Amino acid sequence: MAKYQLLLPKMGESVAEATVISWLKNPGDKIDADDAVVEIATDKVDSDVPSPVSGVLVEQLFKKDEVVQVGSPIAIIETNEAEEEPVVVQEPVMDLEHVPEPETPVDLPGLDQLPKAETPVAKPVVQSSTVRFYSPLVRNIANQEGINQAELDAIPGTGAEGRVTKDDMLGYLANRNGMQPQHPAPAATPQSQTLHPATQYSAPRSLSGGDEIIEMDRMRRLISDHMVMSTHTSAHVTSFVEADVTNLVYWREKVKSKFEGKEGEKITFTPIFIEAVAKAIADFPMINVSVNGTQIIKKKDINIGMATALPNGNLIVPVIRRADTLNLVGLVKAVNDLAGRARNNKLKPDDAADGTFTVTNIGMFGNIMGTPIINQPQVAILAIGTIKKKPAVLETPTGDVIAIRHMMYLSLSYDHRVVDGSLGGSFVKRVADYLENWDLNREV
Repeated sequence: MAKYQLLLPKMGESVAEATVISWLKNPGDKIDADDAVVEIATDKVDSDVPSPVSGVLVEQLFKKDEVVQVGSPIAIIETNEAEEEPVVVQEPVMDLEHVPEPETPVDLPGLDQLPKAETPVAKPVVQSSTVRFYSPLVRNIANQEGINQAELDAIPGTGAEGRVTKDDMLGYLANRNGMQPQHPAPAATPQSQTLHPATQYSAPRSLSGGDEIIEMDRMRRLISDHMVMSTHTSAHVTSFVEADVTNLVYWREKVKSKFEGKEGEKITFTPIFIEAVAKAIADFPMINVSVNGTQIIKKKDINIGMATALPNGNLIVPVIRRADTLNLVGLVKAVNDLAGRARNNKLKPDDAADGTFTVTNIGMFGNIMGTPIINQPQVAILAIGTIKKKPAVLETPTGDVIAIRHMMYLSLSYDHRVVDGSLGGSFVKRVADYLENWDLNREV
């Protein structure tokens, strides 16, 4: 019999660690090759870790909610092979003391370009002489935010053995930089360590006998922290445009059966909207930027994220890379693939990384317009409302007439620090122009 070490596999360029959500196999359970053994969560997606070998699970090396570094053993499986040497087919265990720190923190899509202070307010964090462990990710976030060692040591940790996790850092920063900027964060106490970082400084609230307390799941906490951080980072402004998409609606109705028979894919409105957005970004490239302190970073690639609702009610934003280089057929396939894998919890961490602009289709919920929150460090997000039949005034050679048209609202939220009303308004109007001037005779 041989002992096989199941390692936490590499899950993307930007992922260094994962949290154990639940064990799908227990010690003594028989495992076939490709069986899922443990469910893990990164800061972007949840996924299963399968076993590449058959055997019996002997030992679970981590408990639920503990953080595992990429490349670390997470379980021991006993196989029927002769024991000659340890069976390891994945990447070697990382040497945490010699891992070079990335230049920017790893986090939700694009966090690598969050604004940095021009002059640090505190000395960079150095290795502590205490026994408390800090991951390279946590230390890098601390360095970027000017958190010194004493302040870092005072942050309550919710990880294994009181370890400070990325969630803890985001929750602490939301309170430190935004919610209570006039007061320093209190030092950790036994009582405060039992509370989630995002809520530990909230005032007590009364509950009636019929109220139900629902603890946020991990992804909802991440979304919450990310949205609060965005509102405290960017000066949000929203511009609205109403578009007549009658030709577009008629065209899709005409070609959808033929398209599905030819390409094997259903054509929805989403890839059509994304095509118009990609064209408008090419026309107004300064909407495709991010902010780093006083620097504006103009992005070379047009990577469009599409906000997608998950079955559990949470939200994820998979990214279509270089959307401007894809034709409509390519966009349809990309959108359907990402949406399908999101619904089935099959997205990879890199699928939600490197977005430069986000589109959210609130029309699928019957909403006519909205004011979405920017997905940092991007500077704009477009909300697409529902398409409704409405009476509209049309100009004709013989005079104005009232006709029933298919109308929809587009709303663009943008960062007024770097995007003025002229650029934001012109951009959303250009998107509407591309949709309104749709060619009824277009071939696909």
